[in-house]
Amino acid sequence: MRVIAGKFRSRQLASLAGADIRPTSDRLRETLFDVLAASNDLQGSMWLDLFAGTGAVGIEALSRGAQEVHFVEASRPAANVIRKNLDALEIIGIAHVMISRAVPALHKLAAQASSPRFDFCFIDPPYAMQAQYALVMQTLADSGLLKAGAMVIAEHSKHFDLPGQVAEALNRYRRLEQGDAVLSFYHSR
Repeated sequence: MRVIAGKFRSRQLASLAGADIRPTSDRLRETLFDVLAASNDLQGSMWLDLFAGTGAVGIEALSRGAQEVHFVEASRPAANVIRKNLDALEIIGIAHVMISRAVPALHKLAAQASSPRFDFCFIDPPYAMQAQYALVMQTLADSGLLKAGAMVIAEHSKHFDLPGQVAEALNRYRRLEQGDAVLSFYHSR
């Protein structure tokens, strides 16, 4: 696994052995950022990476000019891999790793007076946790953490679909299928 483009291009990223973590593939990550770059300026953007795994998506965002990324990961070993990857790339002060499940992390971030508002949020729970998508997206929509016009991207299996709209706040405008994975793109209001 490697960083695709930007400041850290071609740098290798550590991962965890076993099937507990399913990192977003290099190919799908490249597709994701090609789509984002075509219609958005990633420079100076604020990111929230939920179910961050190895941190590959958030690190790719930093490599391409994101101002700051907040990584949320429930697994302590995976969070340690994120920190290891950040340390190896000498990323200091612009990346924050929170060991927590996604919904409690969203509540904690929303309760902080100094909490950032995000331009992008990437959601990628284990595919078997289908119920987490609706719960996390509803909590995110209600949290006040997204800037107007923010983009939420959910990676999920092609064997199930996500709703076209979440509350009044998130509307899906694109669904991109690649292999067994799908990226669903939502805009916030």
